[in-house]
Amino acid sequence: MPKAKGKNRRRKFGYNVNRKRLNRQSRKRAAPRIECSHIRHAWDGTKSVSQNLAEMGLAADPNKAIPIRKRQLPVMEMEVDGQDKGKRVVKKPYVLDELEYEASLPEKKSETLSRDLIDYVQYMVRNHGENYKAMACDEKNYYQDTPKQIKGKISVYKRFYPEEFQAFLASLQQVKMDQQ
Repeated sequence: MPKAKGKNRRRKFGYNVNRKRLNRQSRKRAAPRIECSHIRHAWDGTKSVSQNLAEMGLAADPNKAIPIRKRQLPVMEMEVDGQDKGKRVVKKPYVLDELEYEASLPEKKSETLSRDLIDYVQYMVRNHGENYKAMACDEKNYYQDTPKQIKGKISVYKRFYPEEFQAFLASLQQVKMDQQ
């Protein structure tokens, strides 16, 4: 069987490739992507991780930031030349401010129920009221939910949409009053 043409050619060194740029690009691609946009924009690629985080006022090692105190006899600390030892200067305080602001925002309520489940619950309540055994025997109970499962689905609907559920019950009461 013949070989594929050009497969057994010896690899030659590419003299016209900029090795410095190639190495820098591969290092940049290999570095992990920082998810937090505030930290990513303030990041300096020429500095180390601990230097970058110290400039932002963040801790690289939580054990060093808040050390665990060992039980010792109280020792008097003396100031040297009127300066405190280990005082760090935060060069990029805006990163810390942005992170605190973002953390203080209320969390979005992203939980919702499917339209099918809402329609199912409304149908069951409309036709059977609070009779969960009759709901379990209903022909629309396709998934053969037990009375407790149906009760759980109705309670989830009440918890997610309390105002909508109250409005739904009020409309049911209105319909019953009109029929009588």
